[in-house]
Amino acid sequence: MSAAPEQTGTLIRGLREAGPRSLLLEFATLDDVLACHQQLTGTPLEGQVDAVAAARTILLRFTSRTAVRAARESLAVLEIGEFSAGDARQVELEVVYDGEDLPELAETLGMSVEALISWHTGQSWTGAFGGFAPGFTYCVPQGEQAQALAVPRRSTPRTAVPESSVALAGEFSAVYPRVSPGGWQLIGRSPQVMWDLSRAEQDAQSAAAGEQPASPALVSPGDTVRYRAVSPEAIQVREPAGESSAAAAQADEQPGDLTVLSPGLQSLLQDFGRSGLSDLGVSRAGIADEAAALQANRLVGNTAESPVLEVLHAGLQLRAERDLVLAASGAEPELAISPDAESSGSEGSIPDSSASARTAPLRAPFLLAAGETLSVGAPHRGMRTVLAVRGGFLAEPVLGSVSADTMSGLGPAPLQTGQSLRVGREPRRPVGAPEPAAEIPDAGPVTLRFTYGPREDWFSATEARRLTEQDWLVTQDSDRIGIRLDVDPSDPQARALERSAGGELPSEGVVRGSLQMPPAGKPVLFLNDHPVTGGYPVIGVVIDQDLPRAAQLAPGQSIRLTAVDPDTLQPLT
Repeated sequence: MSAAPEQTGTLIRGLREAGPRSLLLEFATLDDVLACHQQLTGTPLEGQVDAVAAARTILLRFTSRTAVRAARESLAVLEIGEFSAGDARQVELEVVYDGEDLPELAETLGMSVEALISWHTGQSWTGAFGGFAPGFTYCVPQGEQAQALAVPRRSTPRTAVPESSVALAGEFSAVYPRVSPGGWQLIGRSPQVMWDLSRAEQDAQSAAAGEQPASPALVSPGDTVRYRAVSPEAIQVREPAGESSAAAAQADEQPGDLTVLSPGLQSLLQDFGRSGLSDLGVSRAGIADEAAALQANRLVGNTAESPVLEVLHAGLQLRAERDLVLAASGAEPELAISPDAESSGSEGSIPDSSASARTAPLRAPFLLAAGETLSVGAPHRGMRTVLAVRGGFLAEPVLGSVSADTMSGLGPAPLQTGQSLRVGREPRRPVGAPEPAAEIPDAGPVTLRFTYGPREDWFSATEARRLTEQDWLVTQDSDRIGIRLDVDPSDPQARALERSAGGELPSEGVVRGSLQMPPAGKPVLFLNDHPVTGGYPVIGVVIDQDLPRAAQLAPGQSIRLTAVDPDTLQPLT
């Protein structure tokens, strides 16, 4: 278990471990966060991948444990200047002030509706940090005339906040870029598109011209924002151009190499995700079982990062339109290949499909001939089958990746019946030999190693140890965003964890593998599509090496959490 947060001699009030490859920096004020974040994004530390700013913290993610050690030394002597908005973009947001909560909120704050609108439009705001969803940027009053209000959240969050809603909570103002749950107070709506992927298309042109690359977010951290009241007539339907629409139309004109006869429960195109975009509210996403993707691509002779299919449970059926070489890894389903009905049997007779029907091997390359259909059955072990094809699946990248992000909606949509899939040119590499199975969770307790922190001090030492002393069950309410765990009802000694700290934690950055602990005391293990920020304490982080195993956990399976040292990955004594 980690000790109290490490102190530094700079504006940084403390350092906390957030897994072996991340540090959580603590600050006294949001101004200090903004100043340090501006410096760390302008001049990143060695090996720094992400810097996620929040109300009182910055989460730094690095490429390796070695980079984390070096960062500790650098941060201990880091001299941080004041935040400067001199180079910030100026963004004006039009608002129709007709929000559902506006009258009641004004009354709660002891002011008229007109006064509240005047307060909102009468000062400059700064984009402080992103999170929650792509394009959702937390803005705070900034400057000598800044006047912050303490706006209470709704006692019961809405299940669906309308897209483009302008809202307040705490000291922050923001615009919801898409329909999503939320507990902020709605004061109006904006006709402007907060998240537009077509803006990212300007990156290459802007960079070539020496300009600042465009961001798909209308408001980014560091921007200066002014709200301007407009009449309801100003609201128009403004659809973002989206970079995928034209590409999708072009793709539909090209013949496919595989046809989806049935998508199954959920089948997604995936690669290794998007890194370095957390400030925009974009999570990493990517393939859940990385080890399986590497193995499947290796077997068909692809490069390691070639796009693959991630098949949840069973039901996927694909028909080959030409001869293809495929390989499957991860979960262990039965792979059935049925022949082309038109070519099996003699003319005028009923085709004998049993004559050439066969089972494809797991973890070995196999041929799917033109006209044949591959069916993925229910796995004997595991939950997610990774399917690679020689040449790799082709799809239009979104923000540099073809990964489907189920939380934000970025990337290709889940496969649909009748969809055509295209395959790239075959690589000049031999296919691989069959390989042994990777470690797949059995029915018994599955061990997942984790490191304590950053918020284990929200629990007593006894409660924090109990996290490792009892088994936890995977619930049905689990997906690519996170695995919800519950106590084992067959164990009379098992119970949910109790916090020793009171109050609420301001939202802060979280990493993949985080064990977030809601007030009910039952952990949620974040997977690839997790939110960039979270408002519940994270008691520990499952190490990267064990996350492929976690991705294969099925509902009802039990897990055992084992605390390890972040440097040696050996169990704590």
